[in-house]
Amino acid sequence: MTKRILTGITTTGTPHIGNYLGAIKPSLELARASEESFFFLADYHALIKTQDREKVRSSVTEVALAWLSSGLDTDKSHFYRQSDVKEITELNWILSCITSKGLMNRAHAYKSVISENTIDPDKGVSMGLFSYPVLMASDILIFNSTHVPVGHDQIQHLEMTRDIAVRFNHIFGKVFNLPEAVVQKKGTTVPGLDGRKMSKSYNNIIPLLSDEKTLKKSIAKIVTNSLEPGEPKDSTDCNVFKLYENFSTEKDQISFKKEYADGISWGEAKKKLFLLINAELEPVRDKYYELESNKKFVNDLLEFGAQKVKPIAAEMLERIRELVGISRIS
Repeated sequence: MTKRILTGITTTGTPHIGNYLGAIKPSLELARASEESFFFLADYHALIKTQDREKVRSSVTEVALAWLSSGLDTDKSHFYRQSDVKEITELNWILSCITSKGLMNRAHAYKSVISENTIDPDKGVSMGLFSYPVLMASDILIFNSTHVPVGHDQIQHLEMTRDIAVRFNHIFGKVFNLPEAVVQKKGTTVPGLDGRKMSKSYNNIIPLLSDEKTLKKSIAKIVTNSLEPGEPKDSTDCNVFKLYENFSTEKDQISFKKEYADGISWGEAKKKLFLLINAELEPVRDKYYELESNKKFVNDLLEFGAQKVKPIAAEMLERIRELVGISRIS
């Protein structure tokens, strides 16, 4: 079986280092070792979170630039906008018709929103939010993907994709692969400035495509405790150290832990983190500045990518339409 990976990022704002560490970087590494790879901008998913059209439009460009600046090779990988592949939304409806409400009720993301009471009481829970895992399944299954890089918070949604695929295969016959989750080796989510998962929703991000000054200011805002310089500090549950782990070698981490034990000041610890992150992101930033001036190039690249993947999606959808009984009469 051909190893086919697929991943995407929702286009709802400025890409941050959580996106870079959790999706972009590991996906690009995986793509280099895979026979086929698909990278997409999830603009349909964005509509679940925002109705600000300018925000969605600008984010599509920013997210595309983040992938390209980080080293995505569009000659070897498929790169497209989700909304340019209409077969995805048709499959979404077909899969919705064989997916139980009970399965959707169990989604952690949905239950989390309900428990945190973050929903506008005048609007309630949208069907987009509730059925998000079905659209995610459609993104994955339309290309019969075999491997999907995900963060720990998305593992359940990938398992739900597998459940939906099993259900369809059971009813209509074997057509879908059961995609496997490819999870970050460290097994942890990337912490934001306040220690919670880095997320645009929490307003706690460190931007990926910022200049050095903005990057330094963002890192300076990381929440720490009130221990003074000279007082021993615990690296175990520290936001600064957790971020440091994602950019450093094991040898560097051992050395940094000793500095914690010796009472490094928070200012000095954040400076070390800034220098480390900045060194890795500098070539990404340089490439971004080079591409930013030619947004038409980015749009043309996405349209070209869509034209490449549409025949693959159309072939799969025609097969599915035949199985469910809605294909054209010959």
